[in-house]
Amino acid sequence: MEVLNGINAITLIFVALLLFAISYRIYGIFMANKVLKLNNKYSTPAVEFADGHDYISTNRNVLFGHHFAAIAAAGPLVGPVLAAQFGYLPGTLWILIGCVLAGGVHDMIVLFASVRHKGQSLASIASKEIGKTTGLIAGVAVLFILVLTLAGLSLACISAMHEASWSLFTVIITMPIAILMGLIMRYRKDSVTFASILGGVLLLIGIIGGHSLMEYESISNLFHWDIKTISIAISVYGFLASVLPMWLLLVPRDYLSTYLKIGTILMLAVGIIFVQPTIQMPALTDFIYGGGPVIGGPVLPFIFIVIACGAISGFHAVIATGTTPKMLSKERDILFVGYGAMLVEGFVALMALIAACTLMPGDYFAINTPTAAYESFLAANPHLTTVDLDSFIERIGIDLYGRTGGAVSLAVGMAHIFDKIPFMNDVVAYWYNFAIMFEAVFILTAIDAGTRVGRFFLQEMLGGVIPAFKNKNWLPGVLISSALFTFAWGYLVFTGNVSSIWPLFGISNQLLAACGLIVCTTMLIRMNRGKYALCTAIPGVFMAIITFWAGYSQVVNIYLPNEQYLLGGLAILAMLLMLVVFIGAFRKWSQLLKVKTSHIDYYGEEVKELVER
Repeated sequence: MEVLNGINAITLIFVALLLFAISYRIYGIFMANKVLKLNNKYSTPAVEFADGHDYISTNRNVLFGHHFAAIAAAGPLVGPVLAAQFGYLPGTLWILIGCVLAGGVHDMIVLFASVRHKGQSLASIASKEIGKTTGLIAGVAVLFILVLTLAGLSLACISAMHEASWSLFTVIITMPIAILMGLIMRYRKDSVTFASILGGVLLLIGIIGGHSLMEYESISNLFHWDIKTISIAISVYGFLASVLPMWLLLVPRDYLSTYLKIGTILMLAVGIIFVQPTIQMPALTDFIYGGGPVIGGPVLPFIFIVIACGAISGFHAVIATGTTPKMLSKERDILFVGYGAMLVEGFVALMALIAACTLMPGDYFAINTPTAAYESFLAANPHLTTVDLDSFIERIGIDLYGRTGGAVSLAVGMAHIFDKIPFMNDVVAYWYNFAIMFEAVFILTAIDAGTRVGRFFLQEMLGGVIPAFKNKNWLPGVLISSALFTFAWGYLVFTGNVSSIWPLFGISNQLLAACGLIVCTTMLIRMNRGKYALCTAIPGVFMAIITFWAGYSQVVNIYLPNEQYLLGGLAILAMLLMLVVFIGAFRKWSQLLKVKTSHIDYYGEEVKELVER
C-alpha cells in the first residue's frame, strides 16, 4: 500500500477522465440502445403535454445545465471531503465505479421510466408498476426523505452564506440575471447562445464587482444577514421557484449556475495540472476500522453512504421524475442528460476529494474534528499535528479549527492549490471566500428544483383525496401544495432542529436510490427486457443491502448508545417504509417472471403486462 501513498493528483484526474469518457461511449450507449431502447419517434411529455408552465420542450444543453445544477448539491462537494478520513483510495474507487455502474444507470432508468409515464413521480410509477399500496408508501417515504434532504441542504447553504456579504450578494444577483435570460430565451427565437453569453458576462461582472462593492461598509452591511434572516429568505425563494413558470426563474438560474459550477471545477483542474500537488492523505488511514473524528463508523459500509451524490444519489430520482422529464424534447437525450450529468458530477466529487487530500492530514483533521474533542484526538494521534493551518488562519482571517461538515476543508483545500500558482499567494482570502460562495450556489440549485418536485409529489397525493389537485394548472392547488411543502422543510430550518436530522441524510438518500433502481427494474421486467434488467437490478439490490447494513450499524452503535432516540426512530422509520416498497417490488418481479403471454403496449412494443401510462 505504501506505493500508493504520495501519488500525484494529475494521475487521478487523468484516470477519471479516461474512464468516464470510455464508459459514456460504451456502457452509456449500451444502456441507451439495448437496455432502454430509446427512440426519438416517441413523443416525450414535454411535447405531448406542453403547457408553457411545467411541461415545456427545452434545448438539450439548457436542460443539461438545469439537471446537473439540480442534482449536484452539497453531496459531491461535502461527501467526498468527509470520506477523506479513510484515505483517498476508498473514495476514489467508489466514485469511479459507482458513477459508471450505479449512479449513471440509476439516473437514466428513472428518467426513462418517468418519460414513459407522462413525466410523473417515482411514487406514481411504483403505484402503476407494482401496486397502489406500494405506490402510496413510496410516496410517503419520498416526501419524508425529501423534507429531510431539503432541510439539510438549506442548513449547509445557510452555514456557507450567513454573515458572508460577498457570497450572499453573488447568490442573490444570479436571480435577476436568470430572469433576464429566461425572458430572452422565451421570447427571442434561437437566442440560447446569446442569452448564455450575456448571462455568463453579467455573472462574471457580478462576482468581481461584488467583491469590490463589499469593501464599502454601508453596502456590505446590507448583505450581512444572520441565520434566521437567511432561513426565511431561502424558504421564500424555494416557494417562488416552485410556483413560477420553470422557464422564468428555475431553469435559467440553474443553467446560469452551471457556468459557475463547471467553470470553477475546470479552473481547479487546471490549477492542479499547473501546480501538480501531491496527495498528502495516505491511501488508507488508521480510521478505516472505525473510530474516526469525522465519521464514527468503519469504511465498510459507510463509504457508500458518506460519498452519496458523488457516486449514486436518491435525490437524483426526485429530479429525474420531477422537473427534467417534463422538459426533455427527445427520448434519446436521456443518455446525454441522465448519464452524462452523473459522470460530470462524479468528476466534481473526485475534484473535491483531491482538494481535501492535498491538505496535510493534520490540517484536515484539525478542521473537521469538533473543537471539544480535538485535544483528546491529538493526544491519541500525536503524528497528526497541524502544519500549514495556522498560516492559513492568519492569511484568511478566520479561525478554521473545528469547522466541521466538509465545506470549510474543501474551501481551504481549493485555496491551498490556487495559492501555489505564481502571483496568487496574496489572494488566499479571496479564493477561500470564492469557494464558500461557490458551494452555496451549488446547494441552492438543488433546493429550488427539490421544492418544485416536492410540490408535484404533494399535489399527486392530495389529488387522491381532492381530485382538483391532480390538475397541475389549478392555481389554488399549486399555491397550497407549494406553501405546505415549503413550510415543512422551512420550519425545520428556521427552528434549527434540522441539525439533529442531518446525519440521516446519507442513509435516507441511498435508500431512495435503491428504491429508484428496484422500482424501475420492475418496469424493465414487465417490458420483457429479460437479462438486461440485471443492469439495474444488481446495483439496486446492492445499494439496498449496503444501506440497511449502514442504517443498522448507525442505530445500534451510534444512536442508541448516545441516547439519540429521535434519530434512531427516524432512521428505523425510513428503513421500514423502504423495506415495504422493496418487498412489494420483489413479489412483482416473481409474478412477472412467470408470465409467458405478451401484449402490445401504447408504444407498439411487446410486453408481459399492460399498465396505465
